[in-house]
Amino acid sequence: MKKQYLIYVLFVLVLSNCGLHKSYAQLTKYVNPFIGTAGPGNTYPGAAVPFGMVQLSPDIGIPGWDRISGYFYKDSIISGFSHTHLSGTGAGDLYDILVMPTNSRFSKRIKDNNFMPFSRFLHDKETAVPGYYAVDLLDFGIKAELTATARTGIHKYTFPKDNASQIHIDLGYALNWDAPTDTYINVVDKTTIEGYRKSTGWAKVQRVYFVIKLSKPFKSYQIFKNDSLTTNPSKGIKTKITLNYDTAVAEVIVLKTGLSTAAIEGAYKSLAVEAPDFNFEGYKTKASALWEKELNKIQIETPDDTKKKIFYTMMYQSMLAPTLLSDCNGNYKGANDSIINAKDFDRYDTFSLWDTYRAAHPLYTILHPKRVSDMINSLLAHYKETGLLPVWSLQGNETNMMIGNHAIPVIVDAYFKGIKNFDTDLAYRACKESSMVNSRQLDTYKTLGYVPADDSNENWSVSKTLEYAYDDWCLAQFAKALHKLSDYEYFLNRSENWRNLYDAKSKFMRPKLENGNFINNFIPKEYMPYFCESNAWQYFWSVPQNIEGLINVLGGNDAFEKKLDTMFSLKPVKGDKLPIFSTGMIGQYAHGNEPSHHVAYLYNYIGKPWKTQKLVRDILTAQYKNAPDGHCGNEDCGQMSSWYVLSSLGFYPVNPAQGVYSFGSPLFNNATINLENGKKFVIKAINNSNKNSCIQSIELNGQKIERNYITQKEINEGGILVFNMGLLPNKNTKNNMALSSKIFN
Repeated sequence: MKKQYLIYVLFVLVLSNCGLHKSYAQLTKYVNPFIGTAGPGNTYPGAAVPFGMVQLSPDIGIPGWDRISGYFYKDSIISGFSHTHLSGTGAGDLYDILVMPTNSRFSKRIKDNNFMPFSRFLHDKETAVPGYYAVDLLDFGIKAELTATARTGIHKYTFPKDNASQIHIDLGYALNWDAPTDTYINVVDKTTIEGYRKSTGWAKVQRVYFVIKLSKPFKSYQIFKNDSLTTNPSKGIKTKITLNYDTAVAEVIVLKTGLSTAAIEGAYKSLAVEAPDFNFEGYKTKASALWEKELNKIQIETPDDTKKKIFYTMMYQSMLAPTLLSDCNGNYKGANDSIINAKDFDRYDTFSLWDTYRAAHPLYTILHPKRVSDMINSLLAHYKETGLLPVWSLQGNETNMMIGNHAIPVIVDAYFKGIKNFDTDLAYRACKESSMVNSRQLDTYKTLGYVPADDSNENWSVSKTLEYAYDDWCLAQFAKALHKLSDYEYFLNRSENWRNLYDAKSKFMRPKLENGNFINNFIPKEYMPYFCESNAWQYFWSVPQNIEGLINVLGGNDAFEKKLDTMFSLKPVKGDKLPIFSTGMIGQYAHGNEPSHHVAYLYNYIGKPWKTQKLVRDILTAQYKNAPDGHCGNEDCGQMSSWYVLSSLGFYPVNPAQGVYSFGSPLFNNATINLENGKKFVIKAINNSNKNSCIQSIELNGQKIERNYITQKEINEGGILVFNMGLLPNKNTKNNMALSSKIFN
């Protein structure tokens, strides 16, 4: 194996000297943005650049769970193209600044989409690739094309000949949770419109300032305020403008929209810096190049194009959030509703932390460490603006959606991985103060050692206790590294609060009343208000900081294995009430929701890695498809896709802040991670196939290793990891995973 490693090193050096390492196959062609646009995925197919402010995408115009992202693959109409969207969340918001081209060919309106203009479309007349979307609006004979920069959306409309062509810009358009509160339109000249859209919804105080410039002057316009004609400029809860044109055959009009969350001046700067001309093809090419650069951070080799398409789509979707919040001047709407300037970093938001702390943020530390620094500074900016770290922040708002203090593991993980371009003292203070407040039921958590059950609809008491206990472990490790030993002891003790809800009789984490008694009528597979979007089976395993302790209270390895086996075999039966988020089911395991995501890897902790390998391979191949319904659950701002990216490479962070990745079953024969530090980490799976999913042995840099994990430090140093695969489990392996309480720097 040493010889093989030396040959590999020489091969890389030769490629580097020849410059051939820069010539890769185009990877954007393997991305299918339609994955997740049907079924429960709630993704959008429109144009964006990595982590950009703009997500320019089609809107069906009809509300509902299936149309959280504005688009649902099974629908047949489009009502326009708005500039902001959420990727795979369970709550619908944004949809700012809807634009729709029309003409005299079609004037039908329907109640279902509030009598707005719309057109039918067909999927065979629709295209989506990274940074570009196109569709034929069949009823008008208009071709719509979209692309984007970080802060601008660029539309290209190809019109037929018509003396009544129009472009509608609707600031009153709203969908799902979103509602406008104040809008403003000002026609500056015949090619320039400026204004803002202020709204409420999931995020209560949203502000989007915009400037629109058009490649062709409009001949006239009408402005509407609450559906009545009005004069320029106009303010109101609902305003819209219709631009009138005469168009020739195949005439092209380009419309570009600059955005800012701070001011109209910032929107002008967005256009001046990022989209100074009307060269649509140029912007499309630049967007594609940005995606190509990011996708090339991992190169995989497989004869199976379907697997390649799923992988690169998951990589693509992992980079649609968090999203840029600050404008080109560095200004943004802060979480305290004031305008703030981000100095020396880009301010990000859309932090779906209950989801993304598990795999998405660990993936970012491998692929995007420079951007992670800005993300950490963004979390700390939120703390400076509000006095607390965010729970689920969106558009410069705290939504208080979901639970936990999961900015803490994200910050701690970055710190221990050497991403320290942020104020460490400020970071520690933010983590500690966010853990010591009396809000978010932390008051009773601190005094009782658990969050008590009560009669509220979403009490989530068990889930909150377990999530807080994990955050406490992360903070304890941070304190220890900074030599704050009393804090270390305090938070380490709190990290064991999961034990206060463990019921030795039922052998589950059981809701407990404030008086110290467990609740009655406890059925583990029922979905009760004490578990966040889960049941007792799914949340039992949420002790990633002390898997060994969890094994011990259950009665040892055999008991733990039996419970895991039952988890994956106890199928729902007729009469079981499964909520909308219980998807991707394997027994009681629900891959469609985040609390289950690490569970398949837990066999590694009891010396049964072949069971992990089989399950992980089954999940990879059964729960992800190259199809519109290819996600088995909400994509959740990069978490579902990041699980796939990491797991398909052969490893996953059971404890997301530990700097350790537990081995699963690699999906590809070869994969190369091109690190930002210039080094390469290569993963090879010898004798790998759909049937040969069992690891026989593992070598790292030519040396056989007898453990079931790899560290971030080993990845960052570059090298070669080799999995030797086979058909049958290697039950003689000495590999182990006993490291729950240790941080790996």
